[in-house]
Amino acid sequence: MGYLRFLVDNRLFLLAGFLLTFTSSFGQTYFISLFAGEVKGAFSLSDGQWGGIYTIGTTLSAVAMIWAGVLTDRFRVRHLSFAVMALLALACVAMSIVPNGFLLVFVIFALRFMGQGMLSQLGAVAMSRWFIATRGRALSLSSMGFAVGQAILPVMFVGLLATWHWQNLWLLAAVFIVAMIPIMQILLRQERTPQSMADSTQTLGMGGVHWTRTQMLRHPLFYILIPIILGPSTWGTALFFQQVHLTEIKGWSLVSFVALMPAYTVSSIAFTFITGWAIDRFGVKWIVPFQMIPFGISFLVLAYADSIFMAGVGLMIFGIGQGTQGTATAALWSVFYGTRNLGAIKAAAAALMVFGSAIGPGITGAFIDYGVDFPDQMIPIAVFYFVGALIAGLGILRYQRDLPVAA
Repeated sequence: MGYLRFLVDNRLFLLAGFLLTFTSSFGQTYFISLFAGEVKGAFSLSDGQWGGIYTIGTTLSAVAMIWAGVLTDRFRVRHLSFAVMALLALACVAMSIVPNGFLLVFVIFALRFMGQGMLSQLGAVAMSRWFIATRGRALSLSSMGFAVGQAILPVMFVGLLATWHWQNLWLLAAVFIVAMIPIMQILLRQERTPQSMADSTQTLGMGGVHWTRTQMLRHPLFYILIPIILGPSTWGTALFFQQVHLTEIKGWSLVSFVALMPAYTVSSIAFTFITGWAIDRFGVKWIVPFQMIPFGISFLVLAYADSIFMAGVGLMIFGIGQGTQGTATAALWSVFYGTRNLGAIKAAAAALMVFGSAIGPGITGAFIDYGVDFPDQMIPIAVFYFVGALIAGLGILRYQRDLPVAA
């Protein structure tokens, strides 16, 4: 089935997945960090203090995901998305009126939990359940919401910052989210039955069985995969969280740096499609070990970049990694662990990913306060990516032999 025919035949479900991932943008670091300068100024925060608040709020979100992620096994996307989007809109309103740094912790928690956590989880789990043979293509199409959001929203909101008060922009975000709610309800009026509830369409994991979360946590593969879960979320989050600091150190304007996001998005979208095709053609087990390499290269390029052009090159390479990782990792869990308990299994991975995004800003912010600028931190971060790729690759090569023949 070609991409166009696949897109037409499944347009309602694919658009729903796209909107879930796109709307998660308002709880993603690349959006929240656009207001870093205004937030630090409003509450008199240093880089380390702002990073600490962000770390605490996001860590609380990671803990909540362990429990809440299981809800995707119990409720339809139509019902759960209504509640999550409504709460995310309320979190945006709260961000516009938060009076002090203490309460800011809880607002960050709400934004991260509902946006990065639950909406991202909903989008990935829905695609993995609704599609089997074309799972790679479905995930690649729906995950374009991340890329499009990252391309459009920073440029739009940085431009509006010139004439709008930053708090009013959070109210604008809330209005947009509320507008998405009825659209989602219309798209999913006849939602597909989750495949975890339909025995005839389930996908088995290693050993030809459906794994539970407890079984997964007792198996070595999960711990071998930790670097590829933590790496992109920890240091990718840090990259966008520290973009204001990075541009100041490099002598670039924030507007010029944000204007590079469409180039990043083009490479991310291109490799999202390429990865989706490759997963359906060769299997996810052959893709995952290589997804960390572009991240490491991009951090080296950005560390030594001496012009905005080279920054664009670094971001495009980073986009290659993001496009590959976003699709491949989402498909990995259903292939290796089955689909019956996918929500619970992915919730554990999502909690770890959210935790990674929590510690990244905190670690890098603390080092900045101690006098180690972010570009200097990028070199050891690149080493982390390369070592993580090697560890994950060896682990997948070891345990892929346990997969059912069809995987």
